[in-house]
Amino acid sequence: MQERLQKILSAAGVSSRRAAEGLIVQGRVAVNGTPILDLGSKADPQTDTISVDGRKIKTAVPLRYVLVNKPTGMVTTRSDPERRRTVLELIPPDLGYLYPVGRLDYDSEGLLLLTNDGELAARLMHPRHEVPKVYRARVRGVPDGAAIERLSQGIPLDGHRTAPASVRVLKRLDTPRGSDSIVDITLREGRNRQVRRMCEAVGHPVVTLTRVQFGPLRDPGLKVGHSRELTPREIKALQASAVLTTPTPQAKAGLGAPQKRRDGPRTRGLGAPKPHAGKPGLGAPKPAAAPPAKAATTAPQRPRPHARSGSSARPRRPSVGDRPRRG
Repeated sequence: MQERLQKILSAAGVSSRRAAEGLIVQGRVAVNGTPILDLGSKADPQTDTISVDGRKIKTAVPLRYVLVNKPTGMVTTRSDPERRRTVLELIPPDLGYLYPVGRLDYDSEGLLLLTNDGELAARLMHPRHEVPKVYRARVRGVPDGAAIERLSQGIPLDGHRTAPASVRVLKRLDTPRGSDSIVDITLREGRNRQVRRMCEAVGHPVVTLTRVQFGPLRDPGLKVGHSRELTPREIKALQASAVLTTPTPQAKAGLGAPQKRRDGPRTRGLGAPKPHAGKPGLGAPKPAAAPPAKAATTAPQRPRPHARSGSSARPRRPSVGDRPRRG
């Protein structure tokens, strides 16, 4: 079955999808000896010969999933032009080509996933899947209710408000220079130094920052600077976290639950029982036409201003000759 080249390269552990696109436009990827420059090109990994820089790639590569507890002072990349230490130093070299899913700041530590599963990595990093990431921050001062509300509702960064977050103050720390606090912040998106910038915006700069959870993955026993492969159960949980929030075709078309949420505020009496079983998709039942019928029956009963009591005869209309003439 044919697939996009960048997907094949990512699944083979050559690079991430985005990096694979760069390899293609640079003319470094060939299919059956023919260089490919179009990002929409496809190939069959079972029958086609795919090469990068003249070297044939292995399309049947086992998928690997490694959890790393990154220390501070390391960059989350495969190579660094400044020759700083990278997280790849924390995994055994025999695991093959792996790349990090997302990033952690140079000054931050915590859980980081490395894999050669390009499909899963793309899902985990896409904001629409809303994969939660929990950060534990030590901040200056103790955030009050107003600061927590601002963090929860979103902070404008680079002209765009951050997505809603979950914020919880765990404890207060008294120090000689003043009070600090430990705060857990759960994000479902990823921007550059987002937690640090959010806390700075509400007047509580970050002292230390650790990611304690990535999706369903937690491991308090994994020491800083160490790594391990995921268990089959953890892999299934990770795959489920990137699939369960995928929009359905109805949601993508604007139907289903999202449509109900948009129409909800304009609908009245949603909880009231219907007096009659109407046809699905229609509005109010037919008895709404009753008011015109009542108006038709009550119209002849209006009082007659010229009728005399005890008599039903209508008053005679004056003839033309009886009418007074205008002088």
